[in-house]
Amino acid sequence: MPSTLPVGKLPASLLEKLISQAPISDTRVLFGPGIGRDCAVLDMGERLLVVKTDPITFATQEIGWYAVQVNTNDIATTGAIPRWFMLTLLLPESSTTPELVETITAQVYSACRELGISVVGGHTEITYGLDRPILVGTLIGEVDRDKLVTPQGANTGDSILLTKGVPIEATSIIAHEFPDRLAEFLASEEIQQAKDYLHDPGISVLRDAQIATEAGKVTAMHDPTEGGLASALWELAIASQRTLVFDPSLVLVPPLPAKICQALELDHLAAIASGALLLTAPPQDAEAICRALHNQDIPCQVIGTVYEGTATVWKQTPNGRQTLPQPSRDEVARLFDN
Repeated sequence: MPSTLPVGKLPASLLEKLISQAPISDTRVLFGPGIGRDCAVLDMGERLLVVKTDPITFATQEIGWYAVQVNTNDIATTGAIPRWFMLTLLLPESSTTPELVETITAQVYSACRELGISVVGGHTEITYGLDRPILVGTLIGEVDRDKLVTPQGANTGDSILLTKGVPIEATSIIAHEFPDRLAEFLASEEIQQAKDYLHDPGISVLRDAQIATEAGKVTAMHDPTEGGLASALWELAIASQRTLVFDPSLVLVPPLPAKICQALELDHLAAIASGALLLTAPPQDAEAICRALHNQDIPCQVIGTVYEGTATVWKQTPNGRQTLPQPSRDEVARLFDN
């Protein structure tokens, strides 16, 4: 009997095999599917269109608002401006009410209004076999040709930067989905604070990306989502075909996420981490970018360096360099197993 795959992203080897078979016949596709490539880029003449699709599967609270933010994050990593949003909303039978549909839709509309995004279509249905709503968003942005940033752009000698810290998104998801587990070691005020991580410090990196690209030369950007910072570093290494070396001790982990991860025995580097922006820049620009972000109350830290070499991620330890394990699944997914 064939073995089944675990919850979460497909194994990188299987995903790479599937992607390699994708048909692309249109020469206007400048940037197609690939490991570490979160967006497609289409040549529309003077301006480029950037296209992204992403589902919301872990979270159920504020799912509509959530969907807009995570798609916007990936558009932001290309330097593009988010413009047009489409949503596919699949709802569980027997538990879907008109109020639920209206609430989720209102969340989508509110988030899009706040970001200046137009909702241009989609699909909604009640379907079999679901125990929670599933929302899939597709977002289209646009960018000037000379302002496009891709994960392939990381250059040898670049500094690796990280904003805000990790794992912001995991902290909020765990607090919303497993408050009873957290109640064993957190006060009620701390659980509420963890839930509020969705908005403070927040899972959006649009502002981070805009400030960074205005402050200096950014060669690559990536949004650490499922699999956390560890997966994001590997995806960036594969996309750029470079060797990345980072120091885990330089990664900002706020006290509350650190406390939650330690108590639940989760690896904070491999937990879903939207809210942090991973980027590369020449060292002289990295200083200016960090300074500009700090001036806007957004923490930013140089955590490593890009080297020439095969697509590999090393972590710097007191005992020398060690290969960073590539997560097979997100740490938060393990909590849903129990």
